[in-house]
Formats: sequence, structure tokens, C-alpha cells
Amino acid sequence: ENSRYVETLPRVGYRFIAPVEEVPAKGRSVVGAPSSTSHFDALAITQESSRRRWPIILGIVIVLSAALGGYLVQWSRKRAGPEPVNGRSMLAVLPFENLTGDAGQEYFSDGMTEEMIAQLGRLDPEHLGVIARTSVMNYKHSHEQLEKIGSELGVQYVLEGTVRRDADKVRISAQLIQVRDQTHIWARQYDRELSNLLALQGEIAQEIAGGIQLTLGENKRIAGDAKRSVSPSSYEAYDLYLKGEYFWNKRTAEGFQQAIRYFQQAVDKDPGYARAYAGLADSYALISGYSGIPQEAFPQKARTAAQRAVELDESLPEAHTALALVVQNFDWDWPTAEREFRRAIELDPNYATAHHWYGEHLTWRGHFDEALQESERARQLDPLSLIIAADNGAILYFSRQFDRAERKLRSVLEMEPKFPRAWGMLEATYLEQGKFAEARAIIAEQQPSHESPLYWALQAAINGRAGRRAEAQRALKMLEQLNRHRRVDAGEMVSAYLGIGDKERVFGWLEKAYAEHSGVITTLKVEPLYDPLRSDPRFQELLRRVGLAP
Repeated sequence: ENSRYVETLPRVGYRFIAPVEEVPAKGRSVVGAPSSTSHFDALAITQESSRRRWPIILGIVIVLSAALGGYLVQWSRKRAGPEPVNGRSMLAVLPFENLTGDAGQEYFSDGMTEEMIAQLGRLDPEHLGVIARTSVMNYKHSHEQLEKIGSELGVQYVLEGTVRRDADKVRISAQLIQVRDQTHIWARQYDRELSNLLALQGEIAQEIAGGIQLTLGENKRIAGDAKRSVSPSSYEAYDLYLKGEYFWNKRTAEGFQQAIRYFQQAVDKDPGYARAYAGLADSYALISGYSGIPQEAFPQKARTAAQRAVELDESLPEAHTALALVVQNFDWDWPTAEREFRRAIELDPNYATAHHWYGEHLTWRGHFDEALQESERARQLDPLSLIIAADNGAILYFSRQFDRAERKLRSVLEMEPKFPRAWGMLEATYLEQGKFAEARAIIAEQQPSHESPLYWALQAAINGRAGRRAEAQRALKMLEQLNRHRRVDAGEMVSAYLGIGDKERVFGWLEKAYAEHSGVITTLKVEPLYDPLRSDPRFQELLRRVGLAP
């Protein structure tokens, strides 16, 4: 501030700003002094000039040294990798490479990756954070430099591995690398019978913990507990479980159907397998939103599977998270859901899905600040997850921060231009901002099929809000015609009738949505679309019935 000699230029460097001029000595100019100047006069001029130059030269040296020093510090920090988050070192388990030559074995190498994430995540969450599966899978078959991966994921350590499976044997190679200088902390190769694979995963996790501990210092000891493994005793059931997880992570209607088949086979093979029951519960809880199958077909199956998972293993975070999701979406039992989400996070603070879904739970209840905090915790653990980023934008939308929501959702689409959740929330954000042309453009691009009920529901909602009543009525008639030949989700009918302002029909369809346990019911308290209804006693009564009344 108030610089006289040196000025800092942000992101550029420094410049010398003091005025510089020739100063004559005894009536003579320093530059171009006459040849008749005596030796004594010349020496005096030179000494006087030098005395004036030295402060300037010294200042320039200091500035250059500071600039160079700052550069070297930044360079060394970049080489050192990201700093630990909240005092915790962060680790990424990169996708284990399938060396079998059989693409059908991808589920096995992916399963090994996920198992190592789970095992390491539960070792010592206070000192070691582990990046979630969604983010690390972005590097499958990738040849990115470790330095770049470390920067993108914010990790100090990376675990790389390969898997070769042959008949009843498996060979696993693993190496733990410190990102800062890319040194190998340790490397191992294991040859085991497949029946011993589950014990081997715990063994590898413990060795990793020991290797990282050497670099953390004596005050950051990672004290893993090998007894915390929750894998089943039956390898066949475990193999079926891995196949279920592989298809579940595809997040498609067909993927969920395949996942349910494999999870069911796993519990048939091993009735005491809690994780397979948790997988069943998650699949039944989510499949409706991806398949269009009415949600009312799944509550009992989801509830039974989630409760069984908790009964079998109370220490399993996936079981508590599944139960929380089920009682929230199907029973609207908010206190129980809150308790189960908190229990899951207590058991495994590194479980990104628990933080993500708990943030969504807090959103439905109108606790937006806390929801954003949970969303940020999920992002730290799964920094490249599109759904976590898009749902962060959704929280901003539901909290009426439309400008911020638009920026966040656009940033998601820059990463993945075809991500449907981001497009859907961006369309809703444009609608609430009155940007009707932009909202219609999204529909034209993302819902091109005129046989889709969602297409006509959105057309009715947008055109109605824009004052284009004739077009809204035409869209509504098309939607009603489709409803006579197929089952249209009640939530889509609600948004269409809201667009044209027909409150009587809106409340009729809200009652139907309530009876069907439609997903729109969980959003009643916070959805901006329903703001015109909030003063109506019927709406307040509906909020009371679902446990969301103020």
C-alpha cells in the first residue's frame, strides 16, 4: 500500500516506480561530462553517482530475490502436491487394471477398487480421507500424470493396482505412491486362492496404512482395525455382490434391474450378507426414477431389505444409509431418516454417498446452510462426481439462489454436456428466473420425443408461465391424451396444471402423488414451483400429513 519504490502487479510480478532522472554534479552532467573534467572531479562525480545508484540497485536485487523466492515457493508447493484437508491426508485408489484379457471380468477389477476404497475409508477417518469411487473411475484406462491426478483430486497419496484372475487363483499387484515426489512407499504382489481374497483385501489395507503412517509423523498415527471388515464368508456370494455393484453403478433402468438380480442371488447364496441386502434396498429405492415404473411398486421390498441389512450388521454404514433413504422417500419418517444418516456418517466419515444423501435430506426440510455444508463434504470426498455437483446446484435452486444455481449447473454441463440431472435443474432454474426462451430451448434439445409425457408437461408449465395460454392448453391436451393410454407420473401432471393456474386440478393430482408416493412429495416444503399454493389450507394440510409442516 502507498508504494513509493516498488509496486506489486497481481499475477504478473513487480515493477520499479520511483522517478529516475539525471542529476548534474557541480554544474556538469554525469552523462556526457566534458573531457576537461579533472581526475578529482571525475572521481567525485563517479562516487556520488554510485552512492545514488546503490540504493536503487539494492532495491531491484531485493525485489528480484523476492519474486524468485515466491516463484520457487509456489513451484515447490506445486511439486509437493495438495495440502492435507482439515489435518487429514487424502488417498485415491485408482481403478485396478484388469489383466485377464477378458472384458467380462471388469466387474471383478472394479469391485476390487471399490473394496479397497471401503476398507481404507474405515481404517482411521480422523487422519486419512479416501476419495470415492465415482471420482477415481474417471481415470479408468487413463494415462494422466500422477501430478495432475493429485491436483484434480486433492490427494497426497495414490494406490495403483492390477488384477489377474485365472480359474480359482488371483494375482494382485499394488503400489502406494506419494504424489509429492512420486516415490514408491511400498509395492507388493500377492498370489492367493480366490477363497482367500476377502482376507487379502484387509491385509493390503493394513499395509497401506502402515506405509502412509511413515510419512505422517508420530502425532498422526493411522491405527487400522482389521476386524472391521464386513465381507461375507462365502466367496461365491461376494462375487455375485460385485456383479450387482457393477450394474448398480451404471445408474440406468437396465442396470438397476440387473443389480437387483445379482444382489438377490447373493443373499440367496449367503442369507447373512448385509451388504447385498443394502444393495437391494438402494436399487429398489432408486429404480423408479430411472425406469418410469411407479414408485408404489417398491416400498415394501426396499424397506424389508434395508431393515434386514441393519439387523445383520449394525456397524455397516451402507445399511444405515439405505434405511435412511427408504424411510425418507417412502414413509416420510424424517426423524428416523435423520438418525440413520447420522449413524452412517459416524460409522464412516469417508462415505461420500451418506454425506450427499444427508445433504439432500436437509434440503427437503429447508435447512439449506447445513445442506450446503454436507454437499461440500461430499464434494471433497468425491470431487469429480457429477451428481454431487448437480445436486449442489439443486440446493441453491431450492433455496431461491437462482443466479448461483445457474452458474453451478452450467459448470456441471461444461464437464459433461449430456448430464440429464443438470439439464433438468437448469430448466427449472430458468423457469423461476422468467427466462422462458432458454427453458424452451432446453426442452427442444433434451426432450425431443413428442411421445414423452415429460415433454408436454414442461411445455404446458413454461408456456403457461410465459403467458402463452393457447400453447399451454394444447400441450396439456396432448398430456391428457397420453395419460389415457399410459400411466403418467402424477408429478408431471401437477407441474402442467400449475402452469395454466388450475389449482383444483393441481390439488387433485397432488393427492394422487401422495397416494403413489411420488418423488415430488418430498420436495413440497422447498420447491419454488409450489409457492402459489402455500397460502391454501389444503397445501398446509398436505405438508402436515408428510411431516413437513412448519
